[in-house]
Amino acid sequence: MPRTRSAAKQARASLHRQAHNRIVKSRLHTLERKLLALVEAKKATEASAAYRLFTSALDKAAKVQVIHRNTASRKKSRLAARMKALGTTVTTARPAA
Repeated sequence: MPRTRSAAKQARASLHRQAHNRIVKSRLHTLERKLLALVEAKKATEASAAYRLFTSALDKAAKVQVIHRNTASRKKSRLAARMKALGTTVTTARPAA
């Protein structure tokens, strides 16, 4: 049990952050699994769109330190290599509307 009011507040905040981080990480894992499935199925256009979503989610998670920025960079790099092997061009920018 926390001994002070500030310690009690910190414990509550920690639980809130833990729940939020779990949601973010779960979404990252889901997006990664979907992307890998599309790469394995050799669906280049769908994989390209999924790659853009996944890299965006990685960057956002790294920005708020849910994951380390080097982890995000490593995952993006390895997936970009797999996309290149698939024969698709890897772009992180959104196409002009």
